[in-house]
Amino acid sequence: MTDEQEQLLDKVRSIIGQVYLVGGCVRDILRGVEPKDYDFTTPLLPNDIETAIRDAGLRPFVSGRQYGTIGCRIDGKHIEITTFRTEEYDGKSRKPQVEFVRDITADLARRDFTINAMAIRERGHLIDPFGGKADIDNHIIRAVNKPHERYHEDPLRMLRAGRFASQLGFQIEEATQHAAHKLAAEIIRVSKERWVRELDMILTSDDPGTGLRYLADTRLLVYMLPELAMQVGFDQDSPYHQLDLWEHSIKTAELSTKDVEIRWAALLHDVGKPYVRTVNKHGYSNYIDHDIVGAEMVWKVGKYLRWGNKRLERVYELVRTHLTDDQNPIVEADSESRYKD
Repeated sequence: MTDEQEQLLDKVRSIIGQVYLVGGCVRDILRGVEPKDYDFTTPLLPNDIETAIRDAGLRPFVSGRQYGTIGCRIDGKHIEITTFRTEEYDGKSRKPQVEFVRDITADLARRDFTINAMAIRERGHLIDPFGGKADIDNHIIRAVNKPHERYHEDPLRMLRAGRFASQLGFQIEEATQHAAHKLAAEIIRVSKERWVRELDMILTSDDPGTGLRYLADTRLLVYMLPELAMQVGFDQDSPYHQLDLWEHSIKTAELSTKDVEIRWAALLHDVGKPYVRTVNKHGYSNYIDHDIVGAEMVWKVGKYLRWGNKRLERVYELVRTHLTDDQNPIVEADSESRYKD
């Protein structure tokens, strides 16, 4: 931990008492990355957290009170302090059912992956009951305890595994990936808004291909975006393309600028191809009007994913004009020699 991080922990402890840094910020600290957010956990109940913050002359943010979370600002940083808890999603809401507990290990056990199931208390003492630090050192994403139980609690975790793989450059442990393959249909229980948040982060990561291939390998893609699942292994049968259609779409997204709408358009730019395929007199496939068909499919996909109008209209137009955008040019991957099947 840096001196600044130690000082922040000390200040929160002086206000709350027994408190721990927890979750993603601990993962980032151990990786030598400055956390975007600082999350704390404590055995205190939400009302007691709020009282302690007010007694310190600070303004509490209480919108997350029913989930055990009270926020405030310290040293210009927005922090959140959450009561030890367990949680479960019922698939009908983005909001979990929460039960408060008294044990830090029980709180850590509810978390998705070992790399997110660690806590730090005073003087940098690491609490790591599930081997998260070793998994960070070995670049592994592993579910806490039994992966099928973690995924039943919240099926979005299957998608988060792919997101962390793309963002961190980590490998997904075999049992953790196998459970996602077996339980892929459970993703239907999760709201589309939560899907999109994770998919956006995969697409705008440094390595979107890792997360996208994981979605195909686990069959999550079949249940989330069957229009794209059709591309997996689809031979374009064209002298202009060496890659199958799915790899072509992935490579095009990877070559695009890190603009979420641009990358969605790149991923979906050939979504209409399987539906318009014909064979010409030379024996090669033609895909006449796949841009028009693709744009109409984008409109339906965007509505299904509950995109806002701005994103929907922009991605639709980019696919309809087959990635023509003077301000944000998109390079379409095709048969150049640097791409090999």
